[in-house]
Amino acid sequence: MSTEGIRLVLSDVDGTLLTSDKRLTAASVDAVAALRAAGIRFTVASSRPARGMAMVVGPLACDAPVGAFNGGVFVDATLTPIAERPLTLDAVARTIECIDAAGVDPWCYTATHWFVRDLDGPHVQHEARVTQYAPTATADLLGALGDAAGAPVKVVGYCADHDRVTAAEAAVVAALGATVSATRSQAYYLDVTHPDANKGAVVAYLSAHLGIPTHAIATIGDGDNDTLMFTPAGTSIAMGNAPADVAAQATHVTATNDDDGFARAMHEIVIART
Repeated sequence: MSTEGIRLVLSDVDGTLLTSDKRLTAASVDAVAALRAAGIRFTVASSRPARGMAMVVGPLACDAPVGAFNGGVFVDATLTPIAERPLTLDAVARTIECIDAAGVDPWCYTATHWFVRDLDGPHVQHEARVTQYAPTATADLLGALGDAAGAPVKVVGYCADHDRVTAAEAAVVAALGATVSATRSQAYYLDVTHPDANKGAVVAYLSAHLGIPTHAIATIGDGDNDTLMFTPAGTSIAMGNAPADVAAQATHVTATNDDDGFARAMHEIVIART
C-alpha cells in the first residue's frame, strides 16, 4: 500500500523501539526527530503500564496520546490519564480463575498500581526492572482493586511455559468471549483487557481524537498483538525480528530491533516516500 500522505506513526515499544537489552538507541531518537521535521506526528502503544513507558515517551517527545495497556488507558505526554477502558470486577475474577487453573501467575493493574501475589514470584523483579515500575504484593488481588487504586484495566498471566500461557488464553476466550480482549504481547505473557483495549482500537481512537484518517497512519511492531494495528492502518511495518506469521500481515518489513530496524523504517519507508 502507498505510504503517501502519512501524518502519524504509531509504534510498539518492546521488540520494536527498544533493542533486546531494552535500550532506546540514538538512531531511533534521531528518526523520530526527523519525522517531526517532516510534519509527521509520533506516539506509542504498548501492553506496558503508562509509567513503564516513561523511558521512551520523554526522550521521543511523543506529541499524540499514548496507548498504555494496549489502549486500556490513554495518557498525555506527562503520563496523566486522559481516557480509560476498565474491566469489570466480574471479568477480572473470572480471568484470574482461568489463569490460576492453567498454572499461570496472575498480575493485576489499574492505571496507577500493579498488584502481584509475591514480590519474588516468577519474572516479577525482572518486569519491575524493565518497566522501572514497582509492584505491590497482596494475597487478595481482587480485593486490592478499586478505592484509591482505581478501576482494573489489565490482568496479566505470566509463565515461562508457553504452552500453559496458550492454555490460559484459550480458557479466558472460552469463558469470557467477546467481553474481554485476550492477546499475547510475548509468548510468555497473556494480556487481558477491555474488549476495546487493543492496538487496533488504539488506531481508531487516535484517528478520531486527532482527526487523522486511518489511511494516513503508519504502524510498526513485532508481536502478535501488533497485527491488530496493522489491519486498519494505511501503512504497516513489521520488524525483522517478528515471527513469520506477523510479518506476513504487514505491508512492509524492516530490519531487526537490534539492527536499528525502527530508525531505518522511518527513513526508508515513511519519510522517503511521504
